[in-house]
Amino acid sequence: MDQFTLNLLFVGASFALYIGIAIWARAGSTSEFYAAGRGVHPVTNGMATAADWMSAASFISMAGLIAFVGYDNSTYLMGWTGGYVLLALLLAPYLRKFGKFTVPEFIGDRFYSKTARLVAVICLIVASVTYVIGQMTGVGVAFGRFLEISNTAGLLIGACVVFAYAVFGGMKGVTYTQVAQYCVLITAYTIPAIFISLQLTGNPIPALGLFGEHQASGEPLLVKLDQIVTDLGFKSYTEHHGSTINMVLFTLSLMIGTAGLPHVIIRFFTVPKVSDARWSAGWALVFIALLYLTAPAVGAMARLNITDLMWPQGTDGQAVSVEEIETDPAYDWMATWQKTGLLGFEDKNGDGRIQYYNDADPEMQERAAEEGWEGNELTNFNRDILVLANPEIANLPGWVIGLVAAGGLAAALSTAAGLLLAISSSVAHDLFKGQLTPNISEKGELLTARLAMAASIVVATYLGLNPPGFAAQTVALAFGLAAASIFPALMMGIFSTRINNRGAVAGMLTGLVFTLVYIFLHKGWFFVPGTNSFPDTVDGSLLGIQSTAIGAVGAGLNFAVAYAVSYMTADTPKEIKELVESVRIPRGAAAAQDH
Repeated sequence: MDQFTLNLLFVGASFALYIGIAIWARAGSTSEFYAAGRGVHPVTNGMATAADWMSAASFISMAGLIAFVGYDNSTYLMGWTGGYVLLALLLAPYLRKFGKFTVPEFIGDRFYSKTARLVAVICLIVASVTYVIGQMTGVGVAFGRFLEISNTAGLLIGACVVFAYAVFGGMKGVTYTQVAQYCVLITAYTIPAIFISLQLTGNPIPALGLFGEHQASGEPLLVKLDQIVTDLGFKSYTEHHGSTINMVLFTLSLMIGTAGLPHVIIRFFTVPKVSDARWSAGWALVFIALLYLTAPAVGAMARLNITDLMWPQGTDGQAVSVEEIETDPAYDWMATWQKTGLLGFEDKNGDGRIQYYNDADPEMQERAAEEGWEGNELTNFNRDILVLANPEIANLPGWVIGLVAAGGLAAALSTAAGLLLAISSSVAHDLFKGQLTPNISEKGELLTARLAMAASIVVATYLGLNPPGFAAQTVALAFGLAAASIFPALMMGIFSTRINNRGAVAGMLTGLVFTLVYIFLHKGWFFVPGTNSFPDTVDGSLLGIQSTAIGAVGAGLNFAVAYAVSYMTADTPKEIKELVESVRIPRGAAAAQDH
């Protein structure tokens, strides 16, 4: 059976499962559409939350970014896992006890203001749409490769699949679909990692193999990797090279952004009790750890494999020949990924070889002049392809490649569905029912939610065709927006009785506008290429802070403005103070008030 057929079997079977579950669990009421009837077991919810969380950024993109940068990109791991601790301790149980369906609804009631609710809807939509762009980017990459079509065609097909099962199932359908998707994605991620770890280190546990011995050389694997990448003019893999302030702010932005992401928070509205919300977050951390402990090993081992393939005789020998790439089955992956437009190589100097090195490094420039090289000839290696290409690079069996195809798509589609549900819930429940048409029927509200989700898919697909970065980088921007706008409002709403409606609105608007404008100045207005005013680098950025790290600064401004405005205006009403106290005090934790 050829590889294309295997890919179709694995992907087709998984999609049939997802759509079947969506039909079986189709939402028939607003409670089922928004909160799955509040009957989801904490372990089930933890698994669904993990799938909702481990998006295309985690599955497809994160290991690729770590592989090509090394230690500096470990911030993705630290920020994303640390955020779940904040979520479990500071937000999830209190929001569940409040008993509402959506984040804007909590903000509207807590700050006794329709304006606050509307601003929260805007913040949610901006952050979630930015996040969805990253997912659709990942969908396009995965579909493009495994159906052997263009990246654009793959993205359009993926959009249709998301529409098919997310629009009709609502939270009930999405929850049980995400449980299935978690099982698929974690199996697809760990099996290739185990194979590759065994090949390189003899250890079946990738996280331990990362710190083990490289069998071919007898050296520690990370020492061997450091030596190879520095020999080719790249920065050492295990050392910190970037701006420390950017690293700290970026990690903080990811942490508080995690705790402020609406599509994650609404998962905790689906459990029966307040205590279940905390347990759900704990189980989600366990399920997430299975992938996050493996990702650094996947990145390092893949980088080593790629470098060995490009320099089969070692870095002091000759680079791989064009003839070998065209005839040796070990290099078939390069031809197949080249079709997607995400991998490119060119024999610039006509010597029949493909030299892969850092042509910006002064020492390598001297060597290149001596050897007659004319620049790095691996002209394009999109970071988002690394995990999907990994089984092919390591020459693993065809069924493993098919499994990874299904896993990558499961990761992207599960999060896309969760985000689209958060957007549609806010539009239908908070904007239409809460603001524009309070007397709308339940049937009309469901129809509005589904139409809003369909419109969101169209917008996300359009923006996914020209994303502002790799999948994980685009997602990082969404975290910054959530960190600057939603997280401070939730924290102050739960832990401070003094913050009033005017303070909350002023803080959210300040955090959102500051962060969004800063991102546009560096990434282009509305992510249109070529419209940026500053390069998104440490040296060229406006304040010396990259756009992915600015969310932490936006959050600080949000807190400061909210407190300043609140203390200059009227105090919070007594009944709101009593409401905040009742939500925060643990009494009655076993029986959360329903909507």
